[in-house]
Amino acid sequence: MRILVGISRIIVGVLFIISGLIKLNDPVGFSFKLKDYFAPEVLDLGFLVPYALLIAIFLVIIEVLLGVALLLGYLKKFTLWSLLLMILFFTFLTFYSAYFNKVTDCGCFGDAIKLTPWESFSKDIVLLILILILFIGRKYIQPFFSTNVRSILIFASFVFCLAITYHVLQHLPIIDFRPYKIGANIQDGMSVPEDAPQPIFEYKWKFIIDGQEKIITTNGEYPQVDGEFISTETEMIQEGYEPPIHDFTMERDGEDFTTQFLETENLVVVIAYSLGNTEKDGFTPIKEVTDKALKNGYNVIGLSASSQEMTEALVEEYKLNFKFYFCDETTLKTIVRSNPGILELDNGTIKQKLHWNDSQKLELPAVKNARPKLNLSLKQRLDSIAVLDQKYRKLMQTQSIDERKKLGESMGLSEAEYSSDLSQMQNVLDSVNMVFVESYFLQNGYPGKSVVGEESSLVAWNVLQHNPDKIPLYLPLVKKAAEAGEIPKTSAAMMEDRYLMMEGKPQIYGTQGMSYDDARGSFIWPTENAETLNQRRKEAGFEETIEEYAKILFGKDFVYQPRTMEQIK
Repeated sequence: MRILVGISRIIVGVLFIISGLIKLNDPVGFSFKLKDYFAPEVLDLGFLVPYALLIAIFLVIIEVLLGVALLLGYLKKFTLWSLLLMILFFTFLTFYSAYFNKVTDCGCFGDAIKLTPWESFSKDIVLLILILILFIGRKYIQPFFSTNVRSILIFASFVFCLAITYHVLQHLPIIDFRPYKIGANIQDGMSVPEDAPQPIFEYKWKFIIDGQEKIITTNGEYPQVDGEFISTETEMIQEGYEPPIHDFTMERDGEDFTTQFLETENLVVVIAYSLGNTEKDGFTPIKEVTDKALKNGYNVIGLSASSQEMTEALVEEYKLNFKFYFCDETTLKTIVRSNPGILELDNGTIKQKLHWNDSQKLELPAVKNARPKLNLSLKQRLDSIAVLDQKYRKLMQTQSIDERKKLGESMGLSEAEYSSDLSQMQNVLDSVNMVFVESYFLQNGYPGKSVVGEESSLVAWNVLQHNPDKIPLYLPLVKKAAEAGEIPKTSAAMMEDRYLMMEGKPQIYGTQGMSYDDARGSFIWPTENAETLNQRRKEAGFEETIEEYAKILFGKDFVYQPRTMEQIK
């Protein structure tokens, strides 16, 4: 018994210390797990959710101290009772989780060692047996050192735990056990090996055979029986391989940008998984570091699970110079334990990961051959102009009065405003926008992507498009910007075609069309040298042929036929 108690004492003490320290390395992650247990569909203890982090810290510190106390023989009776009560509670919890399949990972060893619910329950049963042995043979648990030394060691362990807790909460976990650790490649983590095991399903087919109901079980193939098929039930009997990284996406406006950004070099990603409880103080230093990143040639985006309205409001409030994209909240919580936090990605590989407190430590050497520094104040002004450029146009595109009312109210407009002459109000905004853009044109030239970034580089182009009387004056400036790579060549080509059509001349690239509700119908405005049109379009950067482009404009049944100026007249 003495030997059995000694072995049990070491195993239980060491396991409690290791388990506690692993969770102490990531108390935020353990708090997420507690919130899973507090959920309505599990223990229904919603009132504890706001205190999940405090409870997590308390539990893991107690876990470590009990392990140390057991090894030292400190307060033997209190320690044994505490161990017993704790293991009884967690045994019940893991059994409940496994039996009802509520929480698929108990979090006993954090992300370091993943256990299934039944594995967690089995582990707790073993610990329960070992602790009962300690109870029965408690007279063999002899203390080490003097009472004062034991007290000092327990106090030192407590201070050590508090120091670790403070450090990881103000920064990030000391050791990162998650699949998003520094050096990991997200695309590799999402891939499934060719030889990976596939899930195995069991199918129970119900038939009426010779007047009797029978169930035939297969692994997928349809039973070869003579009878009337009634129904089938499917059960997974063996799970297939699941990649360590899943549910990772980068989406905006219904479009998936995941592949694009995971194949981008020098990408800084700001993660704020929930703006409802984000630390707003973090966005001041984040603005500073992201502005620096943009100036040094980096691409910058944000990832959040909050709505686009909330992220855009945040961008406006802190004058951030990047857009947010959507990603699953659980995934973002797994990536970084800071809200907000910062990553640097290079072709999908995580190069740096920082808490917002450490944002100034983000290493941002200037990217080789990067374009000149961005004019961030000008970018902000142009982004604001871009919103005004579409303000009433959105309303004009609505199909009904109710739709217009709903959109107008969502934009914060009064009934008088969204029911007025929208075209006239938009013309006023277009004129005001043009005053600013024209002033910049005259002093500095075209504000292309080297000045305001790629996303803002077409704002001035849009403003000019909506002030067609100014196009003849500034078309040479736009063409020069396209030749310099400041805006796409397709944009300059489209504006040149529009100018030629306004002048009553043949266009060059076939971008302009007309559509009437009478016998004139729809047609592409005449082009010069129609036989070489597709070649010119390709050289200008257009991906579609004129035939494909015409179908995009006028419908899939439209057949492109070249027109002459004489026919048009």
